[in-house]
Amino acid sequence: MADIPAAARILGPAAIARAVFSGEDTAPLFATLAARLERDAADAAALYDMALLLDSRGEATTAAALRDAALAVRRDFAVVHGDGSGPRLLALVTAGGFMANTPVDFLLDGSNAVLWLCHVTDRTAALPDLPPHDAAILAVGEAPDQRDLLAGLPRLIASLPHRVVNGFPDRIASLTRDGVAARLDGIPGLICPAAVAVGRTELTDIATGRAALDTLHPALRFPLVLRPEGSHAGLGMERVMDLPQLADILAESPTQTFQLSNFTEYRGPHGLHAKLRVVMIGGKPWPVHLALSEDWIVHYLSAGMAADPARRAAEAAWFADFDTGFARRHARALAQMQQRIGLDYWGFDGAEPPDGTLLVFEVDTALIVHDMDDPATFPYKRPAMRALFRAFRRLAFDGDTAPDPGPASPSALSGRRAPMTLPLPRGA
Repeated sequence: MADIPAAARILGPAAIARAVFSGEDTAPLFATLAARLERDAADAAALYDMALLLDSRGEATTAAALRDAALAVRRDFAVVHGDGSGPRLLALVTAGGFMANTPVDFLLDGSNAVLWLCHVTDRTAALPDLPPHDAAILAVGEAPDQRDLLAGLPRLIASLPHRVVNGFPDRIASLTRDGVAARLDGIPGLICPAAVAVGRTELTDIATGRAALDTLHPALRFPLVLRPEGSHAGLGMERVMDLPQLADILAESPTQTFQLSNFTEYRGPHGLHAKLRVVMIGGKPWPVHLALSEDWIVHYLSAGMAADPARRAAEAAWFADFDTGFARRHARALAQMQQRIGLDYWGFDGAEPPDGTLLVFEVDTALIVHDMDDPATFPYKRPAMRALFRAFRRLAFDGDTAPDPGPASPSALSGRRAPMTLPLPRGA
């Protein structure tokens, strides 16, 4: 590791997120970084880690300013995993928070790999003097403000000496909600609700009766899901039951562009909504989490999983039976999804409605994947995540998509069987 400049070495997003997520007192880290910046205001690595720390606290505006200051000094930063004796992965990334890029640093957890974060913008004309690396990945995710960047990346990717995982900027750029709905339309056994990008003026015409809803898309009907364009994690999302409610939402929201889609009920027989996250690595599905909630907007952190043994038992059963359960039930749909998405690594959030279909909410390359959950509370999570991480490393460094020999490894499956039944007690 002698060839990695000290000025380039950062703790990185995974280490900082783990400290914050676990409830660790980060005041000493903050003080250390602040002291470094007192000594040298141009300490790019300290600026970058401070930005990550502030991002993890929700202080996005200050974090962005510090990140910009760091990138004004240097564009490449290294995260050393373990003893750093493993292979080196170059990730083309954009400046942004934890959901701007594929979570490569998290996916290398538990290895001895070195991750180089190479920041690019829509003004990056070339990639000279890249640090030595064994493999590369395009980690920039889909977002409205990243479309120009993605459009300019093919020529940069073509200049790299190695195969680039997810080296298809156009396919990543197409992962808008309306783009995904159009791409996955017609797959047997799969529901990806019709979605359209729509401006405030058009929605106002709908809400006031000057235009009909089906003029936006012939499949749209109430209830609807309304999201601010580019939003994730349910931020600003509303379920709209009728025209008066739509008018009220528009009156209160300053948003100018929205994504509008049909709402599909997915509450199970246990009375809860179960939202799942799966990633596809080399075309094979890997479980990330299953969250159960009374609310139709399901967030893992607010779903009460840690406090509810019955919900954890349901998730544990989903993990344990993933290859013979979920992956087998939806093998044909997943294979067609892989063919149409056409990326090496991607993931989706979805659900299994009572009719046994696969409901897809979102497809993205930047979904958060981690193993930070308390192993005492979630003993089934870490082995599954470590198997997933090994599969990612084989993909990145070896181009290998063979099933993992360890626990919780999905295999190539086919056929269908009855929908999943969650082992929840009545009234849970």
